[in-house]
Amino acid sequence: MEMVPSEENQLVTFPKESDNAAEEPRVLCIVQDTTNAKTVNERLTLNLPASTALCKLYDDVSRKAGYVCGTFHLAWGNTADMAPLDPSSDMSLTESGFQAGKRNFLQLTDKDGEQPQIASDDSGTADSAGLDDSSHERLIGPLPRDCTVGCSSDYSTLSYTYTSILNKSDTGYVGLVNQAMTCYLNSLLQTLYMTPEFRNALYNWEFEESEENPVTSIPYQLQRLFVLLQTSKKRAIETTDVTRSFGWDSSEAWQQHDVQELCRVMFDALEQKWKQTEQQQFSPITADLINQLYQGKLKDYVRCLECGYESWRIDTYLDIPLVIRPFGSNQAYGSVEEALQAFVQPETLDGANQYFCERCRKKCDARKGLRFLHFPYLLTLQLKRFDFDYTTMHRIKLNDRMSFPEELDMSPFIDVEDEKSPQTESCTDSGAENEGSCHSDQMSNDFSTDDGVDEGICLDSASSTERIPKPKNSLTFELFSVMVHSGSAAGGHYYACIKSFSDGQWYSFNDQHVSKITHEDIRKTYGGSSGSRGYYSSAFASSTNAYMLIYRLKDPSRNAKYLDCDDFPEHIKHLVQREKESEEKEKRQKEIERNTCKIKLFCMHPVKMVMMENKLEVHKDRTLREATEMAYKLMDLQGVLSLDCCRLVKYDEFHEYLERSYEGEEDTPMGTLLGGIKSSYMFDLLLETRRPEQVFQPYKPGEVMVKVYVVDLKSESIAPPISLRAYLNQSVTEFKQLIAQATELSAENMRVVLERCYNDLRLLQVPNKTLKAEGFFRSNKVFVESSESSDHKVTFADSLLWKLLDRHANTIRLFVSLPEQSPGLNRTICQKLASDPEEYSEGSKGSGKSVEAILEESTEKLKSLTLQQQGSSTSQKSSDNSDFEHISSPSQGPNSASSVSVSAVVAIDNRELENRILAASAGCTAGTSSDTETQFAGEERSDSEVNNDRSTSSVDSDILSSSHSSDTLCNADSGPIPLVNGLDSHSITSSRRSKAHEGKKETWDTAEEDSGTDSEYDENGKSKTDSQYLYFRSEPYAQEESSGDSQKCVLVHVDKRITLAAFKQKLEPLVGISTSQFKVFRVYANTQEFESVRLNETLSSFSDDNKITIRLGRALKKGEYRVKVYQLLVNDAEPCKFLLDTVFAKGMTVKQSKEELLPQLRDQCKLHLSIDRFRLRKKTWKNPGTVFLDYHIYEEDINISSNWEVFLEVLDAPEKMKSMSQLAVLTRRWTPAQMKLEPFQEVVLESSSVEELNEKLSEISGIPLENLEFAKGRGTFPCDISVLEIHQDLDWNPKVSALNVWPLYICDDGAVVFYRDKKEESMELSEDERNELMKRESSRLLKTGHRVSYSPRKEKALKIYLDGGPAKDPGQD
Repeated sequence: MEMVPSEENQLVTFPKESDNAAEEPRVLCIVQDTTNAKTVNERLTLNLPASTALCKLYDDVSRKAGYVCGTFHLAWGNTADMAPLDPSSDMSLTESGFQAGKRNFLQLTDKDGEQPQIASDDSGTADSAGLDDSSHERLIGPLPRDCTVGCSSDYSTLSYTYTSILNKSDTGYVGLVNQAMTCYLNSLLQTLYMTPEFRNALYNWEFEESEENPVTSIPYQLQRLFVLLQTSKKRAIETTDVTRSFGWDSSEAWQQHDVQELCRVMFDALEQKWKQTEQQQFSPITADLINQLYQGKLKDYVRCLECGYESWRIDTYLDIPLVIRPFGSNQAYGSVEEALQAFVQPETLDGANQYFCERCRKKCDARKGLRFLHFPYLLTLQLKRFDFDYTTMHRIKLNDRMSFPEELDMSPFIDVEDEKSPQTESCTDSGAENEGSCHSDQMSNDFSTDDGVDEGICLDSASSTERIPKPKNSLTFELFSVMVHSGSAAGGHYYACIKSFSDGQWYSFNDQHVSKITHEDIRKTYGGSSGSRGYYSSAFASSTNAYMLIYRLKDPSRNAKYLDCDDFPEHIKHLVQREKESEEKEKRQKEIERNTCKIKLFCMHPVKMVMMENKLEVHKDRTLREATEMAYKLMDLQGVLSLDCCRLVKYDEFHEYLERSYEGEEDTPMGTLLGGIKSSYMFDLLLETRRPEQVFQPYKPGEVMVKVYVVDLKSESIAPPISLRAYLNQSVTEFKQLIAQATELSAENMRVVLERCYNDLRLLQVPNKTLKAEGFFRSNKVFVESSESSDHKVTFADSLLWKLLDRHANTIRLFVSLPEQSPGLNRTICQKLASDPEEYSEGSKGSGKSVEAILEESTEKLKSLTLQQQGSSTSQKSSDNSDFEHISSPSQGPNSASSVSVSAVVAIDNRELENRILAASAGCTAGTSSDTETQFAGEERSDSEVNNDRSTSSVDSDILSSSHSSDTLCNADSGPIPLVNGLDSHSITSSRRSKAHEGKKETWDTAEEDSGTDSEYDENGKSKTDSQYLYFRSEPYAQEESSGDSQKCVLVHVDKRITLAAFKQKLEPLVGISTSQFKVFRVYANTQEFESVRLNETLSSFSDDNKITIRLGRALKKGEYRVKVYQLLVNDAEPCKFLLDTVFAKGMTVKQSKEELLPQLRDQCKLHLSIDRFRLRKKTWKNPGTVFLDYHIYEEDINISSNWEVFLEVLDAPEKMKSMSQLAVLTRRWTPAQMKLEPFQEVVLESSSVEELNEKLSEISGIPLENLEFAKGRGTFPCDISVLEIHQDLDWNPKVSALNVWPLYICDDGAVVFYRDKKEESMELSEDERNELMKRESSRLLKTGHRVSYSPRKEKALKIYLDGGPAKDPGQD
């Protein structure tokens, strides 16, 4: 058998072709499959005898790749010659150019431009077909597992049926399922299981359920696992119960750990658990099992070379760490014996390392070393293959060759003199945190830790039992377990090669796969297959080699055998019986699941009229009648209707199509009806219901479903749909007869319109044409009209029917929240009343009532009208479209006496309401035109205050507003949309720095587009031309009491093709004020509101049941922009504070905008400022940018858009920025001596010179120029950084002469610069002071939302929790 490392370092064994096959040269072929994008990164590795024919290579590749032989080509992959190899050639591989002993790269390519054919499962050509143990093809390397670090993708994932999983391997051994990345755990568990002394001792321990919870008992769960490994009939079993007893959750399965670390922690946990049980007084061997089997002793000594005085102490160990390569050396130790010799080789302490001898009372040369005093019964050797590269600062893996014997004689390494001498020194546990660390170079990292938590469990010092010294001839150990690591230091895969003490056969335990291997396979785990290397040449290479070796002492008096099932203790026999019953039960349950049909089930609830969805799981042998009863109970219809009123039908949920019913098949098995058991079905089931007096209609295959909507031209209404079933081969005439029977309409004058897709209406007017030819499909929607009106005589596109259907398809329903009575109106009324009470009284009498009273009266009137119409008509919204119109019963004839439709009444009422409101408010709006501006100044302020909570995050505003065409910052057709405000390529920043601002400048949007006004509308936003789409109908709507919203609401039905300007005109009577004095806000699902400002855009982006809020306040005029103003507070914890909303206009200067801001700041924000003591500057998210000078003009020098954001910064002194050539930089001093950052100070530079910056910093700080260093801040303003990291994390003193070049690239105002005195020493901190400072900095940075990068440990420590799990933070929830 041959075992070969693949390119990803997986070891694969192949069957011997002959007894001499192992002796002839082998050819390693690595094949890359380039025929598919999914397989291009995969490699197929084959190791074949050099005499293999080329045609045989094609056969082997086809079997391993799963392709049909002859449907692909093989070509050389490392040469320019892409000619394919001859698939029919009988030439050997060496004769064809393959090199033995080297890697030969091939490419699997298409043949004749067609992809290879996939071999069928029953053809036997797939690779998985040869994986059975009986085929003599065995895999001992890591098999691929999904989402596992370090595992190769060279092989296609092997699939197993449930039967194959249940069947035990032919080896007689059971594998362990890899939870995700628990291969290291599986390797150790299999090794412990295959250790007779450990397994037998664990069986002899009896669990007392009264003392402990079995779920958290580690020994009990190990006992159960070992019993299953010995008695189960499955191929592999789970380890989740064991990991649960460790206190691990599912996330631990995705953490890969070191197997030696796990061994230490698990042994400590077992020892602690056994010591806690009451049985230890009856079974001291079990309580001290780990020490009895695995613990050895060694002496750590220092001997003076002058007087011979020796200072020493005794340490215990559980494993011996062996160095692969000495530090700094290119030569590795060739064998374990050589590494052991180096382990006990003493070192000389001389020169500066001299040892202080207590006898000589001076420093002397000494010899320091280790001596073994006692070897354990089970000797564990760890090969230290993981190292650290101090050049690259990365962990590396050493893949050098190190041989190990199958029998190891440890007698040369024992110190007989020391073993026989009395041991008076106290021994300390090597796993505990203590001063007893061993060899400084070789054992300090293994016998002690820097952090006691890393070891998982801290144990108290315990004295070990004295052992009787053994003569040297008894120190022969035999190898029985090799734990192999495949991969690199970054990650990999573990598996174990273990020898059975029953038959002496070696087995590979690779997670769930167990197979036989040979001694040759063991020798291939020595590693080091590629000649001589440099010290760090294999830092990131992946390789497969031995990592841990376990030997057992050859002592017939102590060597135990595995317990047979007949020799089990009684409590183990009971456990075996329970596990066998549980396994049989699980097998039966799995068998039931394999025969269960799982399909989606739908049902329209007969009372609630909502579609319910569930999953029906029914055994394939259950009948349709039984399945119907199960569905009846599953949908919880008991007490709603009887079972006789339900049936199951075949259903297509996507098309809402009833495919067929199952009449006369009530006793047919469900497996037959559904077409067998499948993972997913192309159809669903519907539990159809009926009323007791109704009869189920049969649904035959081949029928199509049609929803028929009856249109009444006289009332301009559309009735609810009626469902019909028709055949595709029916003619239009036959279809009309079918509709006439169902609707009682006349087929003679009937017009049928098919809606094939949205707004695609087709009149069916060819009598003999079939429905299939007309475009009918599974589920269809038609509109029918039958009357003697003259509408039949006009063309369909000009008919009233088309207009009604077109309006029906484009009308949406909106919920509009109206504002409370305007405070401005109240104030105006009061002013009029105070100035001329008589005139107001007369006007009030004339108008009758106030606007609010008229609205209230109108609402009540609409409600009463709606109730009056319920007897003769209904108003309902269809489930498919916006069927909001007045709907008449289809049974009503054209001459039936019906009342005036609600829509007509509402239209009349709206006109009357508008006239009454205008009359009522005539006195309020009769003032001068200048009154309008002052009238709503207060409303503008209140609107800003209301929206404070929505305006704190400019990022959310920008991102959300850029996603909706009708509400957004920019017109979708006008150009690119910026991600955040101010990031455009034509901003004032780039133009002023590059001198490119001369001439006409391109902007994001024109002022007309941004403000939503153009020549089509006047200054008040009223349309100059009549719009084509003006359908509008409103009705009262009562909000739920729980909503807590006191605003009045109306339900509006409107054509979505109407423009915003026309929509506002329609809302004007309901709001009671002019369209220029109120704003429209669209409400989103997260309750955020965004103003719709584009008057020329339609409502096409709105959909049914969208919410709109009307707010009082002046709407934008042409060329105006709404602006959010934030205050910049550079030295505050929250430097960005929202102030108010305001309006800037095109052509306005910055100074004019500041003048208009002054009274608003004073009234709304209580800020009393003078115009020369504050500035406006660009805002890019949280970052301050360009300072706007007073003479800058909006839309000429400064780009501006809707919902623009700007910073307002209060100045301590008059403005220093006078020119565009100046640069304002925010500087902050770092004082290492005090470990703190000083407040920000602004520095204004006349140029981008580093020299000028240094001079300015020296001037304000007093630091000499030669000692001054600076660095640019990182991240968003204020560029916070921990004082513990600022020294090393920033790029101090960059070697540049200008600020506007890389790596600084400071080209705009607002950049943050830190500076320091390089001569200033850092404060010396104690450990407690550093920890306290670390906590303070962490708290400070978390509050500001900045990253805290330092962490005491980057890797998660391996822990086993004795109390069942980690302690949770009480405040975590």
